Amino acid sequence: MDRERLSQAVIQGDRDAVRAGVREALASGDAATDILNSGLLPGMDVVGQRFGAKVMFITDVLLSARAMHVGLGLLRPHLVQARGGPAGPRHVVVVGTVKGDLHDIGKNLVVMMLESAGFDVIDLGTNVSTEKFIQAIREHRPSVVGLSALLTTTMRQMRQTLEDLRKAGVMDGVKTMIGGAPVTQDFADTIGADGYAPDAAAALARVKELIEVG
Repeated sequence: MDRERLSQAVIQGDRDAVRAGVREALASGDAATDILNSGLLPGMDVVGQRFGAKVMFITDVLLSARAMHVGLGLLRPHLVQARGGPAGPRHVVVVGTVKGDLHDIGKNLVVMMLESAGFDVIDLGTNVSTEKFIQAIREHRPSVVGLSALLTTTMRQMRQTLEDLRKAGVMDGVKTMIGGAPVTQDFADTIGADGYAPDAAAALARVKELIEVG
């Protein structure tokens, strides 16, 4: 497998090249985990770095993420088999835009970045009630819960949601991260969130950090 060529295909958002490269690698007998870890993921790492440095724009990142998803789709059956079944050691992240807020562009980009990095993401969508967050946490036992808000008015709901999740007793061992245009690190500190991310690239890096320290 030409790992560099596969990484470049991801960076360039070339879905056809990613598809051809993954199929060629599988046909050559390369392990799915090697194709993922040495070809696809390094490409997305570069994308994240360039996006964080404002060298790449959201449209470019979306193209790369979609190309990555093509590769993941081809690898997924082999990865499941390599892990000995669908319950392999993958971290789950639950993500949703809080109740009263219907914005999802930023959240969707975060979801794509996390999935491309190998996380199992449960996307609850927008206008998500506390009860829905609680249900998802109990069902999926995530490592991290991410809350998004794009309105200053719904930032209050973000605070309330975190308080209600703690009161519900479902947050043992679960880290929390928040983000959205009006959200700041100071606000995250004020409401007791474990992490804050200003954009999708930072969100991916922060989730990795939270899991490592958890």
